[in-house]
Amino acid sequence: MLKLIDRYVGSGVVITTIYGLFVLSLVLVLGNIFKELLDLMINRDVPVKYLFMFMLYVLPFSFTFTVPWAFLTAVLLVFGRMSADNEMVALRACGTSLFRVCLPVLGVALVLSAFTFWINTTVAPRALDAMRNSIVTIARSNPQSLFTAGEVIDEFSGRKIFIAGKEGNMLSNVTLIEEAAGAQPQRVILAQEGEIEVDDEGGELLLTLRNARFEQRDEKAPDDFAQIRHGISVGEATISIQLLDLVNNYWLSKPLRAYTLRELWSYLPEAESQNDPELVSRVKVEMSKRVSLSLACIAFAIVAMPLGVTAQRKETSIGFAISLALAFAYFFFVVLAEMLRDNTALHPYLLLWVPNALFIGVGAWLLMRLDYR
Repeated sequence: MLKLIDRYVGSGVVITTIYGLFVLSLVLVLGNIFKELLDLMINRDVPVKYLFMFMLYVLPFSFTFTVPWAFLTAVLLVFGRMSADNEMVALRACGTSLFRVCLPVLGVALVLSAFTFWINTTVAPRALDAMRNSIVTIARSNPQSLFTAGEVIDEFSGRKIFIAGKEGNMLSNVTLIEEAAGAQPQRVILAQEGEIEVDDEGGELLLTLRNARFEQRDEKAPDDFAQIRHGISVGEATISIQLLDLVNNYWLSKPLRAYTLRELWSYLPEAESQNDPELVSRVKVEMSKRVSLSLACIAFAIVAMPLGVTAQRKETSIGFAISLALAFAYFFFVVLAEMLRDNTALHPYLLLWVPNALFIGVGAWLLMRLDYR
């Protein structure tokens, strides 16, 4: 009989979790991503194959949140339905304790926690790394796609470019700012027309400006506006931009999210040797986030089971409402830790463990209270 109960409860939770994961991934993740990628495909001429690759790369990051949330909703719905149908009363009458009914759910929670741990520590960072490689490939093979009308192009080291209009390789109303050390503007170029060409052999992007005016600042006193030279006009000028600069600048800005947990652990001593407390705090927050979010399924299972029993509702809207409130409360601490990650005095990495301790503690207390009732 106990095996039958395990199969009944476990299969119900697993099937509902898969359904919830599909809905959350389709509606909340892929729907919003597709809107952004559609803009890339239309305005930046990005090949369609890269759009589908980006979707696959983003899915592992979405699993960090959607898997625990889908599992939380599934537990609330299954236990709420069992309670509303008096199945819990029947099981208790047969001598089966609430703790015994919860065992298959805890087993599923352990499996999902191991899965999310693998996703958070290895798969998601590598997916981000692969996505960054794809972006570099697009930039190297089709650098014209970086130029979009109405947006500031800052991918090129030491330069910022703004164009008002673009038609093919032809640009209109181009503003180019060349920066000196400290990101201070050194020269500003305003051109009525421009053209983009790629020199594959030289690995250069050639930006030809026509009917251009220059404003040059003094190299020794860039903040002295009185020494700015205005009115330098040029009929046509070609500026060469090394595509290698784009790649190097991109890789130097590799975020901590692109590091696996093992790489973060190896990087921590180096960060501590740099005497940069904020960097150390960011590394610890990222490491703690990877591990603590992997335990979300266990925390959600423990708190959701007694809440599902006490809710006693068949309606899915009630289960979704409770799951939304619990998920918001849990992920609030994650967002708060991210916001405070540079505040070393508050030890923000410890905040990431608060929701797990809170949910497990409250859930265990509610389970014991219901079991003794």
